[in-house]
Amino acid sequence: MFTRFRSMPATAMAAVLGCALMATATPAAAQKKEKPKKEEAAKGKQLTASKGFAPALKKMTDANSAKDAAALQAALTEAQASASTPDDKYLVGFYQLQLGILGKDQALQGQGLDVMLESGLTPAENIGVYNFYSGNFAYGAKNYTKAIQRLEAAKAAGSTEAALAPMLMDSYLNAGQIDKGWEIAQAGIASARAAGTKPSEELFVRPAQAFQKANRTNEMLDVLTMRVQDYPTPATWRNTLYILLQQSGGDKELNLDILRLMRATNSMTQRPEYLEYAGLATEAGYPGEVVALIKHGQNSGAIPKTDAHFGGILESQTPRATADAAAVAADATKPATLSNPKAARATADALVGNGDAAKAIPLYQAALAASPTDAVIQYRLGVAQALAGQSDAAVASFAKVQGNRQRLAQLWTVRAKAGGAPAAAPAATPAS
Repeated sequence: MFTRFRSMPATAMAAVLGCALMATATPAAAQKKEKPKKEEAAKGKQLTASKGFAPALKKMTDANSAKDAAALQAALTEAQASASTPDDKYLVGFYQLQLGILGKDQALQGQGLDVMLESGLTPAENIGVYNFYSGNFAYGAKNYTKAIQRLEAAKAAGSTEAALAPMLMDSYLNAGQIDKGWEIAQAGIASARAAGTKPSEELFVRPAQAFQKANRTNEMLDVLTMRVQDYPTPATWRNTLYILLQQSGGDKELNLDILRLMRATNSMTQRPEYLEYAGLATEAGYPGEVVALIKHGQNSGAIPKTDAHFGGILESQTPRATADAAAVAADATKPATLSNPKAARATADALVGNGDAAKAIPLYQAALAASPTDAVIQYRLGVAQALAGQSDAAVASFAKVQGNRQRLAQLWTVRAKAGGAPAAAPAATPAS
């Protein structure tokens, strides 16, 4: 579940923004008569307090040093009345920020930062961090338009804050600019991957939620497919594949292939999933796959070994699985099977269901040679290659899949690139 980014605590904020004034403020009366060079002023090396502002500046400085919030508030009130120059106003903003930090008042901190930023006097090295925190406060107040403005400015100034990309992304999403939000998320994902780190999961979750709310299911699935690359947990696989099940339109053959990928990614965790899978595989005539499925569920703890319903299925399907395995193994070696595309495909499907994925590959290739545009055979060839450990070949096969298994092929590609195969291989249903 998405958690809103929290504003930085006052203690942490003080460490970043409240340590010291980033420019030296000198009362006009104490300065030399010559004016500072423009370059130095631009760099923020020197601020000039006007003569009338000097007394209030001293009071603010002393109160802030003493961490006396009440005295600082009184001095600020006096300073706001006497501030007459841009430098004076910048200093007022700085001490507003300090008072906000002392009182843990984010609204006041934000006001101080805004005054400093809008003065044009903020030192170049501080523009990024000041804009970031101003955007952070605006985001916390749900002022997404301002948050976008400040966070974009922080980004342009070279801010490296880890929360910048997720916060900017979420600001765009909340402002209704979903495509821009996803663009920001993708850049953050690419940057993290390039640096060898794992992207924040929120860079996937929030855009997916926004696309779902906008009924843009295909884009949502694009995001979730990217998510499992970095978060290949059973939970993330399960969430993604359940959406595919909901989109399948009652296609039993497709549902079975989706459930097989759930099994391959160890994301089947509930008894109803095993019930549906066992029912579909039994109906399709794959007793070996049914037996392996139930044993998988028992070993994972999803199916109690005392479950009478599954016990009955095992009792009826086990002898059939033994006889079927022998017949399928015999058919796989016959030249007549390879020369008959329909028989080759059906035998390959059964071999994968029985855990003999490698033996199924030449049979699928023979069937595909006869029907080169058959997306289902192309898909199942990729699955067999992936389960046999032929990752590169599998990825190449999946890249050619079109139609309603294209998304499954993309997900299997993620699985193949990650390496490894399930202990009990999923299978495919025969051609009708």
